Amino acid sequence: MNLSLPRWNTQPQQLALPLARAQAGLDPLMCAAVTAVLCWGLVMVASASVAQAQKLTGEPFYFFYRQLAFTGIGGLLAWGVFLVPAHVWERRSGWLALGGLLLLAVVLIPGIGVKVNHARRWIDLEFIRLQASEPARLALIMYLAGYIVRRQGRLQNTLTGLLIPFLPVLLAGVLLLLEPDFGATAILIAVAFIMLFLGGARLIYLAGLMLVAGGGLWALATAEAYRLRRLMNFTDPFADMENGGWQLANSLIAIGRGEWLGVGLGNSLQKLLYLPEMHTDFIFAILAEEFGLFGVLVLLALFCVIVWRGFLIGARAEALGERFKAYLVYGLTTWLGLQALINLAVNMGALPTKGLTLPLVSYGGSSLITVMVLLALILRVDYENRLNPERQGKSS
Repeated sequence: MNLSLPRWNTQPQQLALPLARAQAGLDPLMCAAVTAVLCWGLVMVASASVAQAQKLTGEPFYFFYRQLAFTGIGGLLAWGVFLVPAHVWERRSGWLALGGLLLLAVVLIPGIGVKVNHARRWIDLEFIRLQASEPARLALIMYLAGYIVRRQGRLQNTLTGLLIPFLPVLLAGVLLLLEPDFGATAILIAVAFIMLFLGGARLIYLAGLMLVAGGGLWALATAEAYRLRRLMNFTDPFADMENGGWQLANSLIAIGRGEWLGVGLGNSLQKLLYLPEMHTDFIFAILAEEFGLFGVLVLLALFCVIVWRGFLIGARAEALGERFKAYLVYGLTTWLGLQALINLAVNMGALPTKGLTLPLVSYGGSSLITVMVLLALILRVDYENRLNPERQGKSS
């Protein structure tokens, strides 16, 4: 009995020391930037949605309260994901990808998938509408990271090695286009190409596949009349402001009104039912109106910090020989940064209108929760990087 007590007492101490050191050492810049964007997003949802919420529900802060609840749910799920070692996700990546594809197929079934504005993208779970593309894309990025690690030699030397991991992505793209969700499709394919490039795929094969995929996306973008109208309206929204150009024109008006320092928090005029989707896809325009160019630059700086630190965490994992963690973080960070960049470009008229939210800022439970889980995975890799004995030895 006396011999067992020291073992019982010392084991928790041995575990607690690296745990405390790693938790205290989580990337401070990334954590601070994520917290700042998340809190700013809550403030902007409260400000941008007041008129819409009052009109629809009679409660001015209806969307803010829901976003606050989504933040709590996302925080709990993110904490749970953070506690799971990265190798568990690596072993389950194939099953997760299969589950993601099934989810994309199920949402297309009438009676299960909810149709809004001619798009069937959501599954109604009573307390939240789950957008199938969000967890599905997360699962497919895990699958790609696992494939690159398992078949890197084949990927680097053969065309077949490049095509095999791209087939699930292509199938997911087809299912997404049936919803339709062109923006999510474009981001998924772009992230897949970047991950395969970083995984060492031969440039000649990758370039050919990119040309085929790019041509296919262009053909699909111009095949439907409403998508072609979006392309035409994006070039000159004020030429047809009363119809197809209304949304982008009002977004540009909001951004222009912001000038250098903005009109002040809560003082936006475009959010008073002039700008559609003012608290979701076009919340950046309201932010620019209320905080001006200064606020826009601060927001861009915060996203740059998140992306920079994300790639740095991935690079550290790769230097330690943890390739799955590295490619997973590269893919997730690319997704986050690319979606933010596209949303800002759409709001400013640099790209055609897409149904993409601004991560951590736009209203929406599926998007917010998925991004919080995504960030938890990145921070888990950072945590494990710091627990690595080789890394600890270098840092000390």
